[in-house]
Amino acid sequence: MASIIKTSINLNDIPKDKIYIGKKGKYLPITITLNNEPDQFGNQGPVVVEQTKDERDAKAPKTYLGNVKVVWTDGNNVDTAPRDNQPAAAPAPQPTVADDDLPF
Repeated sequence: MASIIKTSINLNDIPKDKIYIGKKGKYLPITITLNNEPDQFGNQGPVVVEQTKDERDAKAPKTYLGNVKVVWTDGNNVDTAPRDNQPAAAPAPQPTVADDDLPF
């Protein structure tokens, strides 16, 4: 597991016409974006209702449902969002390659 991401969505903003029925229940296709840097509120990206190709081509406005924060990571995916009154996590150091097997 590379990261744990926390989010809340506004159920009032879900467009009912985007809900579809699958084999095991009702589903809403969503898209979660993780940005490289958190915004001024510590959010690292939005949760939006997935758009069809036609909607994207027509530049239709996105339906925003909420925001995401990375609350834990093993360093292989993204950095965690800063918590209240704490500085942002420093990037994990990259492993170095030993020069012992060089021929000179």
